[in-house]
Amino acid sequence: MKDRFTRNDVTIANEEIVYDGFFKVRKVQLSHLKFDGTQSSVMTRELVLRKEAAGVLIYDPQLDAVALIEQFRIGAIDRGGSPWLLELVAGLIDTDESPIEVARREAQEEAGCEVLEMESVLDYFPSPGGTEEYFHLFCGRADLRNVGGIHGLPEEHEDIRVQVVSFDAAVQLLNDGELCNAQTIIAMLWLQLNRQRLRGQWL
Repeated sequence: MKDRFTRNDVTIANEEIVYDGFFKVRKVQLSHLKFDGTQSSVMTRELVLRKEAAGVLIYDPQLDAVALIEQFRIGAIDRGGSPWLLELVAGLIDTDESPIEVARREAQEEAGCEVLEMESVLDYFPSPGGTEEYFHLFCGRADLRNVGGIHGLPEEHEDIRVQVVSFDAAVQLLNDGELCNAQTIIAMLWLQLNRQRLRGQWL
């Protein structure tokens, strides 16, 4: 695309950390260049500071099945229905590990599963209107024949149930709205498009 603005077209007037808890919140006063060539008035925005994250949809091409995890999510507590959501494995990048290394480690911690091969799906901002979080999404090959049970790290208050679901059943969960977080939806749509290629490549 032509004539795209850059970070140089934003002017920060003032910024400060206004909350420092499980997450941090930065209050920013800024102005930016507008599409008509003028400068915007100064506005105030709050930005939730979150580390980058990585996630992996674990797929067994032999079983033609995926591993989904179920855990409590505070963000879903007031939406009606259950705040225990079905998701893919994911975690924050809070060390010097690469996104792939984090995805592999989280697969072990959250699903008791070794990812044998990994393919990048895409990288994206989950909600750039209010947070700087950046997500690295993968699909990984694994043997899911003996995967299941309860996993997670007690020191991180994790209580995670693992379920192995056939591809067709997972697509039905998607169509029924039972998969309702962005990374899992994106990964399942990607798997629908790439499943035959992956099975030919990984079997």
